[in-house]
Amino acid sequence: MSIPLILASKSKPRRDVLNSAGVCPTIRVSHVDEPAALEEAAQEQGVTVDELSIEQRVTILAQAKAQAVYHAYQAVAATAAAATGERIVGYPLKTAKPEEPARGKHASATQTHAIDYSKAAVATTRDFSGVQIPTTSEPIDTVIARQPGLTHSAVGPLILGCDSMFLLDGECYGKPHSVEVARERLRRMRGATGELWTGHCLIDFASGRVARGASHALVHFSNYTDDDIERYIATGEPLEVAGSFTLEGFGGAFIDGIEGDPHGIIGLSLPLARRLCGELGIQWTDLWNVGRGVPESESKAAGSAKPTPAEELKSGRGASGNPSGKVIIPPAENVHQPGDGWIDCACGRKHWGTNGASGILLARRDPSSGEVTHVVMQHRAAWSAEGGTWGIPGGASADGESPIEGALRESYEEANITPEDIEVVGSYREDHGPWAYTTVFAFEKPGHSVEPKANDDESMNIEWVPIDDVPNRRLLTAMKTDWPNFRARLDHLAAAHRGA
Repeated sequence: MSIPLILASKSKPRRDVLNSAGVCPTIRVSHVDEPAALEEAAQEQGVTVDELSIEQRVTILAQAKAQAVYHAYQAVAATAAAATGERIVGYPLKTAKPEEPARGKHASATQTHAIDYSKAAVATTRDFSGVQIPTTSEPIDTVIARQPGLTHSAVGPLILGCDSMFLLDGECYGKPHSVEVARERLRRMRGATGELWTGHCLIDFASGRVARGASHALVHFSNYTDDDIERYIATGEPLEVAGSFTLEGFGGAFIDGIEGDPHGIIGLSLPLARRLCGELGIQWTDLWNVGRGVPESESKAAGSAKPTPAEELKSGRGASGNPSGKVIIPPAENVHQPGDGWIDCACGRKHWGTNGASGILLARRDPSSGEVTHVVMQHRAAWSAEGGTWGIPGGASADGESPIEGALRESYEEANITPEDIEVVGSYREDHGPWAYTTVFAFEKPGHSVEPKANDDESMNIEWVPIDDVPNRRLLTAMKTDWPNFRARLDHLAAAHRGA
């Protein structure tokens, strides 16, 4: 299996460079305060920010971004490793057929049979209410000890932070952000030659080892006109890229030549990334997880291509949230990552997540009685499967992480559930054989408070919902089926943790 790579950037050009080179990364935005990071580094060196070289600046920012994501994954791994309680596993595809009592004088009325759900309505809705599901139970720490995941990895995942700046006439340029700044810079750049510097920092999560460096290239610009500048600015492209230009986009036509590393100009230097891997004792080819000439959405890492919105609505998986019947298009910036993809299941339907999926059912307890008062719920985006319903934040497990780690990562990315503020107290795994969904039960730690919010476009809203109000919401089919058991277990867990 390949070593997972986490890219601490949402940059599409950087992601595309990696994908074309055979690496499909997991995306985790760092949210680093760049001016503050530069100021802190300058103070440590006893200089001003202006006295830092451009090479120092891009390397400092690349490391700050990689370190931020590294610490976020450390929090996920620590919370998962500290999980307590029981993991209950349910096997709905092995349940007894209530309409077919066992035959024979000595047969048991609860004899189990394999049910072909592909011929039943339950195959579409995944509604297993009304059936007795066989279950097993074991301590979570026993499961964690034998499961692959972040805490048991011998190498990886690798975390890559990047930053780029443009140097012209001794002045450093980052992203212009505004039309006025972009216009002024583009006028100064025409007919001139500048330097594009790209800093990289690579961290091996398993060992904590760090490798960093920078690449640069000379860029020769053509004598474009004022009209060219205005039309280029109108595309929006130069506003959010270092130096106000791109090589792979609209701006490529105005670049006459390059001396040096072309990938570094796009924002990610493949030769430098390969050398940094070597410094950590890792072969670059061990990161390959995309087949040659295979589009990202069809890669092995991405799993089977996700159905189009029209297919979702036609199949009924997303129709409940869209009574008008109109096709709702997912956001264009949504990208496939390792673990994304559809699994053809024995129950007769497709499930999302080539490694399975998981989510966090986070509960808040009354400080005095210890009883559960609220749970965090996600109002699902209209474009998602069963859009408009309520469920729990979660998603597909990425390569190299356990179900609990995946739930913690996804719930932070989607709902701002900070792993350092919660404790995992149990889980329920609905096991279909080739696919499984793990619901992770968690409480806020005593003295800690989670402030949920929608961090991405997968939610219309994230909120603390009074526990007695949950059945009154329009629930995701699976949540509606499971809620009575989940409520009972939350009450049991709260009683067991009273005073803790």
